[in-house]
Amino acid sequence: MPRITAAELEAARDRLVPDVIADGLSVLFCGINPGLMTAATGHHFARPGNRFWPVLHASGFTARQLKPSEQDELPAHGLGITNVAARATARADELTAEEFREGGRILREKVERHRPRWLAVAGVTAYRTAFGERGARIGPQDRTIGETRIWALPNPSGLNAHWTLRTMAEEYGRLRAAAMPPRPPERGPGASLPAGMRTDVLRADRRP
Repeated sequence: MPRITAAELEAARDRLVPDVIADGLSVLFCGINPGLMTAATGHHFARPGNRFWPVLHASGFTARQLKPSEQDELPAHGLGITNVAARATARADELTAEEFREGGRILREKVERHRPRWLAVAGVTAYRTAFGERGARIGPQDRTIGETRIWALPNPSGLNAHWTLRTMAEEYGRLRAAAMPPRPPERGPGASLPAGMRTDVLRADRRP
């Protein structure tokens, strides 16, 4: 990917980024809002250090680690990406509570229209604000949107140090097991991990 300059990042502020979406997906992943790198490139979760794409692979959603520029391949895997709030910012705390609430309303309409099996919100704080669920925790939620179930996932940002690549992949793997058809169990070193989880990716994690 060509190097993005500071001026290009700043020019991307407030820009809108199109969803990667289709009808009837298995999982529609939902970020908080686009970062400046995503807005500058047009690719979701594009900031270096964001663990979304490695975790997607490590948890078994994709057979190989996709690059942000390959995001349009996701619908073929039954996956898509949207955001709670559409406006690109440098930090999520630049968004107002009203933007989160309005984003939640638009998100509900989008889910009703496209009817994914699961909506997976990557950030429990964003889920709490957008849906008014102050006590929500990571994992499957009681709330549904039509027939779509909701799962609150850990934010894959590299700043979310509480979650390592391994623990994050385990949680995403729980969602994959619920959302996707079961796969034959793997043999070898990864056999004790959730089916499909990639130990070669997990070994790359050096966070404490």
